[in-house]
Amino acid sequence: MMVAAMGSWQAALAGDISGKVTLKGTPIPEKAIEFNDTCGPLAHAVKTTRWYVVGADNGLADVFVYISKGLPAGQKYPVPSTPVDIDQTGCMYYPYVVGAMVGQPVRFKNDDPFMHNVHGMPKVDGNTEFNVAEPSQGDINDTKFTSSITKPEVLVKVKCDVHPWMFCYVGVQDNPYFAVTDKDGKFTIHDVPAGTYTLTAYHLKTHGASPGVTQDVTVGSAAVTADFTVEAPAPK
Repeated sequence: MMVAAMGSWQAALAGDISGKVTLKGTPIPEKAIEFNDTCGPLAHAVKTTRWYVVGADNGLADVFVYISKGLPAGQKYPVPSTPVDIDQTGCMYYPYVVGAMVGQPVRFKNDDPFMHNVHGMPKVDGNTEFNVAEPSQGDINDTKFTSSITKPEVLVKVKCDVHPWMFCYVGVQDNPYFAVTDKDGKFTIHDVPAGTYTLTAYHLKTHGASPGVTQDVTVGSAAVTADFTVEAPAPK
């Protein structure tokens, strides 16, 4: 009875983990994207790669922050039925980096008046590559990603083969404790149960095949702050 009461008390305690990811150093220059004749009329401004999106006070956007260690093994979490929306608009994917739970609908919509496709290119064993065409404006696909990506992966690459500069990335987890930094590098992971965890911040262009940067955090019933610094690689 005491054990059950203790578990119930601990489960009732939860807090948010908030913080900021800051870029240290000078990032490599972005490259202008050369649109073809089809996409050119949709470009109202020069589009560039999104390797390093830096905001106020060197806050770094598009960093996937997640609990990488400390959650109970085998714990099952409710999967949201609300879809994660990714748009193909102006021959770009928006957002560039997003997070979803395994089994959560990830919905791709073609907003442009010509063909795009959605080509998922996972690397984790158990996740399968997929490719679906969206030939017309307004086409939506919300099944292929969910049925093909059944294991956690940071990050799943998605591209458009019709327009080879079009990419986005989806961080997939089997729990809801993750976030993507906003334009100023800020993030919040909500309602994390009490406990001590390893928190990882992963930036695609910086970390590549490495796991990212980590720190340990202890969550009780109050909010916790966890800030990260990502160092821009030295020029080659």
